[in-house]
Amino acid sequence: MAQPTILLVDDEQEIIDLLEIYLKNEGYRLLRAGNGVEALSVLQKEKVDLIVLDIMMPKMDGIEACLKIRQDQNMPIIMLSAKSQDMDKILGLSTGADDYLSKPFNPLELIARIKSQLRRYTRLNVGQPHKDHELEVDELTINTATHEVKVDGREIKLTPREFAILELLARHRGTVWSIQKIYEAVWKEAYLDSDNTVMVHIRKIREKIEDNPRKPKFIKTVWGVGYKVE
Repeated sequence: MAQPTILLVDDEQEIIDLLEIYLKNEGYRLLRAGNGVEALSVLQKEKVDLIVLDIMMPKMDGIEACLKIRQDQNMPIIMLSAKSQDMDKILGLSTGADDYLSKPFNPLELIARIKSQLRRYTRLNVGQPHKDHELEVDELTINTATHEVKVDGREIKLTPREFAILELLARHRGTVWSIQKIYEAVWKEAYLDSDNTVMVHIRKIREKIEDNPRKPKFIKTVWGVGYKVE
């Protein structure tokens, strides 16, 4: 089994050096970057299984880097910050981070979280079909070529907008999408704060694909942030 590759992104050399010792002892392969720009460059050349990403860095901070990474990659991202108020920013911006730790932290706690995120990521991606036009989420199957949706083999009829929302969330499993981001991605126009169109569409999708729309299994609500497919 190949060693998981972890990208450490932090401008504090001492932290990188310390984490490298712990992570190599656990058998991980390590890559380094001193800021967001360097991290994006590494990701163009290397396959990375998980990213540990600091927020406060020169050239490009962790929040901007995370947003750019999430445009086309879905590996787990754990964010680090010495400022507690940054944690509100991470959640409020729906950056797509999977977990976060406040500095200073115990390296053993970070190791535990890395292991947890890698287990979760592996579990979610095991058995994913190799065909680019098929997405599977447990009993839910989405065929992006034929626009067919099935739950336990039962075909579900969705409108084009409903299908586009479901595909968006399923294609980016684990990432929280705000109502504004969903609207702008699907409708391709600016979002108005008073518009509840997305909420109405989510409710209709749940009524069609969920056994119990009040306790959804597929489309989860992250209160105050948005929606995600786990």
